[in-house]
Amino acid sequence: MPRLDETRPFIPVRIAVLTVSDTRTPMDDKSGDTLAGLLTADGHELADRAIEKDDIPAIRARVEKWIGDPTIDVVITTGGTGFTGRDVTPEALKPLFEKEIDGFSTVFHMISYQKIETSTIQSRACGGVSHGTYIFCLPGSPGACKDGWNEILKWQLDNRHRPCNFVEIMPRLEEHRRKG
Repeated sequence: MPRLDETRPFIPVRIAVLTVSDTRTPMDDKSGDTLAGLLTADGHELADRAIEKDDIPAIRARVEKWIGDPTIDVVITTGGTGFTGRDVTPEALKPLFEKEIDGFSTVFHMISYQKIETSTIQSRACGGVSHGTYIFCLPGSPGACKDGWNEILKWQLDNRHRPCNFVEIMPRLEEHRRKG
């Protein structure tokens, strides 16, 4: 069970949500709605939200815009992590990663295995850091979004989580860019 240090004040982070789909619209984007609802219910700010087709240049351009925006701390994508011909989210975003968060994929699959057993191998969920912004790529189902948020990101994006969390190291993500 995650441990929170309730003596510390909660620090909300600003999160952009990208749905990757050739078929979803704002009216039927259940996965995007799920993520937006969960993160705001947990006290974070929905900084932006969009839908992009399964197209590498479009996905990459949207996320590059967001990681270039100093008001966005985290990008979460949903969709395009399978391995059919149109599933290209990892191909679009992994080249942007300065560092990959390998453990995110591992833990996501451990959690997913408990629910969908070996079908979890059909996902290429991944995470990384680019220009001081966390990027997490989740599968396109509301259930996968709930698992990724409720079991991993909710806790790692809460600065009160112990023994450590992503928020407390955010100021140090770009140390390699500082001179002197």
